[in-house]
Amino acid sequence: MSALLAIVYILIFCIFALALYAVLQIKLFGMKVKDFWSFIEANQMLDKLYRFAKQYERMNPQEQIIYLSEAEKIFRAFDNVPDALWEDEYEKYKEVLAKYKDIRMIRWASQK
Repeated sequence: MSALLAIVYILIFCIFALALYAVLQIKLFGMKVKDFWSFIEANQMLDKLYRFAKQYERMNPQEQIIYLSEAEKIFRAFDNVPDALWEDEYEKYKEVLAKYKDIRMIRWASQK
């Protein structure tokens, strides 16, 4: 019983040590943990927006507004982390940005 308890304590210690090490690495990279977490969430949303941008050529006004607001959240999150972290996602980012610019231009032209 005590051996099992010792193993559990060692595992809990290892989990805390790994979490502390991850936070330390994030801090040494010059970022805030909150910014890094926002980047992870934005990276997941980037995948969704990328698929959405490829799938839909024309969006209704409500879809455009949702797309614009979600894309702006992604852009803010990506701005808070070093470029080296997201260089693999650059093509998706560029595609989402292009669709963002197209929608902004369409909305601007329709308001005139």
